Amino acid sequence: MPNTTNPTPTEYDANLVAQSMGNFEGQFNLTKSGFDSNMPGHTSPHHMVLRQPPRTVRSKGSGIGLPLNVRQEMALMLDDHQCALTVALHQYNKHHWMTEGAESFLSLHHLLDEHRDKTQEHIDKIGERVARLGCVPTAHPVTQHELSYIKHEVEGRYTMRDFIRNDLEHELKLQDMMRKTIQRAHELQDFGTAEVLQEVLLDREDLGYHLWGVLEDDTLVRGMDHLIARDGTNIVRDGHVSNTTKLQ
Repeated sequence: MPNTTNPTPTEYDANLVAQSMGNFEGQFNLTKSGFDSNMPGHTSPHHMVLRQPPRTVRSKGSGIGLPLNVRQEMALMLDDHQCALTVALHQYNKHHWMTEGAESFLSLHHLLDEHRDKTQEHIDKIGERVARLGCVPTAHPVTQHELSYIKHEVEGRYTMRDFIRNDLEHELKLQDMMRKTIQRAHELQDFGTAEVLQEVLLDREDLGYHLWGVLEDDTLVRGMDHLIARDGTNIVRDGHVSNTTKLQ
């Protein structure tokens, strides 16, 4: 008979993720184009030759036969995606560095390494598409976080399940926002952008699936509470080990 009173760890994590997704109001920054004095990296005392303001699209010369308004809208959406992916990469870096525990230190360490590599690949792919549309992509790290529709978790050490659940929330939000852009790209007949994002989306769905699998209840390694106590009993009956006891 399933336990209907106390949720399993997976059910608990799933409920938290669902709550976060229910509160998610992902919006694209389609009106944020050009210089903004309130944005980090938008003012400088250095004397440089300005050729094009940030998050603006060249009226001519992109080499892609789409109207200016289409390239503008698609480029700004894509720039928001690369900003969000950069935030996801920073969080993956932290979790990769801080993996610990019998199941995490090696296997999860390597899994997160794969996620970092794939995320870096996607940042590059989308950033290049932004440039091909004639737009200047956002590169300042603080401005990227400001424009991102996902936010980095607070600083500090938390449980590995907390880390992975936060990464899963990022992946679900990335997927949700990419689907919106893909749909809009088809409406505007920007099939190049649609193809780029569809390839990225498929990879992000795989990454989300991997994270979900890590959060599943079944495991080969269990916490000490499982080994030592359940309902006040000692399951393994180990008690105090005498120094005269032969271990083998």
